[in-house]
Amino acid sequence: MADAAYSRLVEREEINIGAEETSNNINGGYISKKSERPKEPWKGEYAKSILYAGLDAIVTCFSLISSISASRISSVDVLVLGFANLVADGISMGFGDFMSSSSEKDVAAKEQAVTEWDVANHSGPEELVELLRRYQALGMDVNDATTVVNIFAKYNNILVHEKMMAHGLLQPDEAEKPWKNGLVTFAAFLVFGSAPLLSFIILIPFTNDDSVKFVGACILSALALALLGAAKAKIAGQNYAFSVAVTLFNGAIAAAAAYALGWALKNIAGLEN
Repeated sequence: MADAAYSRLVEREEINIGAEETSNNINGGYISKKSERPKEPWKGEYAKSILYAGLDAIVTCFSLISSISASRISSVDVLVLGFANLVADGISMGFGDFMSSSSEKDVAAKEQAVTEWDVANHSGPEELVELLRRYQALGMDVNDATTVVNIFAKYNNILVHEKMMAHGLLQPDEAEKPWKNGLVTFAAFLVFGSAPLLSFIILIPFTNDDSVKFVGACILSALALALLGAAKAKIAGQNYAFSVAVTLFNGAIAAAAAYALGWALKNIAGLEN
């Protein structure tokens, strides 16, 4: 009875979808050949955590240094406040990444459990026709789509996967370890966030001029941001110069805003002491 109902629904869908078939094929149902193969992105397991934490660490720490330098506080205060802020933010970022990754994994597992129950208990012709429409929308011929759906209907695990994909859901990755994401985020935050502060340590034997140390912090921050921009370009297969320029621009805007705020609080608001 279910097969007969499915057949009737398919015949009805053929009438509705058949008229769309030509436009699908013309408007992108088939992928045209390209002369040059696009760059393949680098698939780093923790690339997102490293880039996100690294960029946030550099911008946050350098912005703090900029605001402190604008208000003429000593380099000792810069180091104390800088490292205290770095460790506190690193712990917060790492724990936040851990919680976020854990929540995503738990939600994906719950969605999969619900979808598995639906396939096992409520799977009928309507669900199969939904898949048929999806494949047709992707440009598949109605006869080919029907054949594929008929084959998939024999395997519940494949139906679960296809239903989740149709609704924009991903199955949980059992190999993913949220605590590793949190640890990598914390480590990346500390490493990259230390770059602006190194100038105030390295230059101690050579100068007591805080302005020189601040210039050194600017240079080290720019180098660290450029490194992250290049890494982002490598991972995403983007243009290196553009990626580096955008990353540097982001850091410059944040630092300039922090410096201006520190200067304004000291000279205009009268918060010198």
